[in-house]
Amino acid sequence: MSGKRKIIKWSLSVLTGLIVSLVLFGLWFMSLIPPLPESAKNIKSISPSDLPYLTENIIPHRGKILAVVTSTSQMGSSGKSAGYELTELSRAYYVFQANGFDVDVASPQGGTPPVVIDGDDMNEYDYAFLNDSLAQGKVKNSIAMRDVDSKAYQAVYFVGGKGTMFDFPNNTYIQSLVREYYESGKVVSAVCHGPAALVNVKLGNGEFLIANRQVCGFTNKEELLLIPDAAEIFPFLLQDKLRENGAKFNEGFMYLNKVSKDGNLITGQNPWSTWALAEAVIEKLGYHPKQRTVTAEENTITVLEALEAEGYHQAKGAIDKFCAYDAKSIDRRLLAMHSIVAFMQFDLRKAVNQIRLLSLSNEYL
Repeated sequence: MSGKRKIIKWSLSVLTGLIVSLVLFGLWFMSLIPPLPESAKNIKSISPSDLPYLTENIIPHRGKILAVVTSTSQMGSSGKSAGYELTELSRAYYVFQANGFDVDVASPQGGTPPVVIDGDDMNEYDYAFLNDSLAQGKVKNSIAMRDVDSKAYQAVYFVGGKGTMFDFPNNTYIQSLVREYYESGKVVSAVCHGPAALVNVKLGNGEFLIANRQVCGFTNKEELLLIPDAAEIFPFLLQDKLRENGAKFNEGFMYLNKVSKDGNLITGQNPWSTWALAEAVIEKLGYHPKQRTVTAEENTITVLEALEAEGYHQAKGAIDKFCAYDAKSIDRRLLAMHSIVAFMQFDLRKAVNQIRLLSLSNEYL
């Protein structure tokens, strides 16, 4: 019995030491994330008139772009909420607007669509969008797809959100508009889960639009990490369905920017692709995108891409470059989030390097 007691005592000591170590690590890790500055705390009241990108060097009217969002508020019978991703609409909306295009909002059912707002991802453009009476009026009174005048727009943009997986793929009005735009040379674009609008579209010759086309979209890895039972909840996994119907799927790094351009078809992998995709649409329409200040989030994504593609030293160089110019040019919370994702994937080397980058960025504060 004494031997068993010693083993139990030893096991309890090891467990206690492990718990204490994890708590201390957690406290140290949290200390690396600086508190939000007062300016960030007041960001919720910002309006479009506060954004120089929208108010300075105004570009004359060039036309109209249609943004399409989901009408689905729940992921099937799972009970999990769904809707369109606010950041994927707001940021593209303002890129289009700043470059001379009015934006109308449509949805399969029309009316007020369900929205998903993640407070951790919101920046000044997203809060400005919530405070923009004109934009909110368009969203709350979205045009039903059956009532869309397809001749009124130069491009269509399908906003992501998990609800799209349920009401985009088989909507005949969406399919008709996409086919018309693609075959007439108008720009067809989509981000994250938005390419669900493309999966079942067939051209006049009977072939799938996406067959042999370079396409991005939310990847299986990205989906299954956050929703392990996604294959049972959704009608399909987006990456699988795109490939099944002939697309050449371009898979970028997990939760980092990736945009594919194939003629007048432009697609983005996830929410972090929104800025680049929207500006790619402007370029395809024949214009050089209006200059804007790159966000701290985008700089951080650039750092993380350097880490993935080239290694720690290149990522460190990017941190030094951005922070030497402006210490606030890095989104430290996003860096921290990606290190947590790396831990969830049991990629300890990546997690450690991301934490090193986070610590390095704090030296500039």
